Amino acid sequence: MSTIPAFDSGLQSIQNGMNGLKRNAHQIATAKSSAIADNGPAQAAGVNNVTEPLIDMKMNKLQVEMGAKVIQAGSDMIGSLLDVKA
Repeated sequence: MSTIPAFDSGLQSIQNGMNGLKRNAHQIATAKSSAIADNGPAQAAGVNNVTEPLIDMKMNKLQVEMGAKVIQAGSDMIGSLLDVKA
């Protein structure tokens, strides 16, 4: 049985977005501990920069949402085709 390209594309988008979210979460979680290790606890407060991972996290969230919409559109199209066939 062959797969439906829209489902494959949507699933790939969701997987890529989720992998990006995991990477971003790790960067945010380790940002403060890295700053402490590099600069000592006194300087860590000003060094804790998580802006970039937070922006990337928002983009990855949108990628997951778009993948879900692609899958939903493919499902709706298959449903319409089945309705016409019946």
